[in-house]
Amino acid sequence: MSLKQDFETFCDDIQLDNKADMESTAGEIAKKLNTHYYDLDKDTSSHMYIVGSVGRETAIKNSSDLDLLFDLPQSVYKKYDDYQSNGQSALLQDVKDVLKERYPNTRMRGDGQVVVIEFTKYTVELVPAFIQSDNRFKYPDTHDDGKWKYTDPLSEQEECKKCNDNSDGIYFNFCHIMRNWKNTVGFEFGGLLIDTLVYNHFSENDDYSDSAYGDYLTILQNVFDYLKSQDKNQSYWFAVGSNQQVDNSGGGAFVSKANKASKKIADALESGNDINSVLRELLGNSFPASATTTKNSFATASSSYRNTEQFIENLFPVDIRYALQLDCRVSQDGWRDFFLRAFLKDNGILRRNKSLDFFINKTDCPEPYSIYWKVRNVGHVAEERDNIRGQIKKTDSMHQKEHTDFQGPHFVECYLVKNGVCVAKDRIDVPIGTI
Repeated sequence: MSLKQDFETFCDDIQLDNKADMESTAGEIAKKLNTHYYDLDKDTSSHMYIVGSVGRETAIKNSSDLDLLFDLPQSVYKKYDDYQSNGQSALLQDVKDVLKERYPNTRMRGDGQVVVIEFTKYTVELVPAFIQSDNRFKYPDTHDDGKWKYTDPLSEQEECKKCNDNSDGIYFNFCHIMRNWKNTVGFEFGGLLIDTLVYNHFSENDDYSDSAYGDYLTILQNVFDYLKSQDKNQSYWFAVGSNQQVDNSGGGAFVSKANKASKKIADALESGNDINSVLRELLGNSFPASATTTKNSFATASSSYRNTEQFIENLFPVDIRYALQLDCRVSQDGWRDFFLRAFLKDNGILRRNKSLDFFINKTDCPEPYSIYWKVRNVGHVAEERDNIRGQIKKTDSMHQKEHTDFQGPHFVECYLVKNGVCVAKDRIDVPIGTI
């Protein structure tokens, strides 16, 4: 296939594929809340809003969160606003108790501003709120003894839809692509911030409306260049549509990641290397391999080695929400220990017969979580020995011990899985030379 066809196939593949199921869940929750708070029996639509990425139509396949907002009667607001202390917490508890009647065997909790319902396929975060005359919503925040805050998801949805219409569908596609990028590379990049920054870039480029899939590589480069131009230390951006502050919760990690992505693409184009391989590295295995690569891989695999590699996206939904950094202590008798990450910054190459102790250097992911490791041997020696490995194994250990054996650009990945979702990942390269 052509690169044009590859982008079209990729964009179709990463589309949200369970929206109908999510809408059904939202309807069941609405029916219970409408019955209790409004005496509207069997009403599955009134007062319920699908918000977040699903509501903005920027969510992708295997999305693990469904954000809902339910508009409660003003009498309920008055009741809990009159509380002397943290009526907001009492409101969350009341809504949770009502929903517990509908889902008695489902894990459920009040958490800050939302009622969390942990279904098997995805987690619902329900905001109980009160619509205002300007179509904003007032909602509870239980922190610091309780307070009320405001949100404006409808304006965000409206502006996203307008941008998508003006770009003939390209805006939504690139919101999806950026989500797949951050999940593939493995760093925190909030959904609303993604949608806002892509929107800001598209607002500066009206000519995208005349673009087609054949232009997507150029647009992708432009988006990466725009992202890398941002100030990683900026505290917040103003959200698309609502102009509410969107915090830089990921510490601006997207800036350096976009810079690396832009360079990878530019280097591949300059050198004439297989651009599909680079795009698969950046955007995930849903992006098609080039016809030449596919043919060669099949021929090689069928004649010399077993393809044992596994991919985390085939085992769990991937939604990177937390930071994770790996490092590795390198040791050998008669030599001083050193750390691999610093060594790689100087373009170092490891030699054989060294002991490797990979470990989780830091993460902000709250426990509990499960820990999975993947060790992948790359190169012709690994293939000749039929030893590419690449299986993903649950160890729940902070460490993974290996040793340098044979030449090749190997790598190790680690994944944190929480509530059935991969929420953090990192990769560290292990280049091993011939000596």
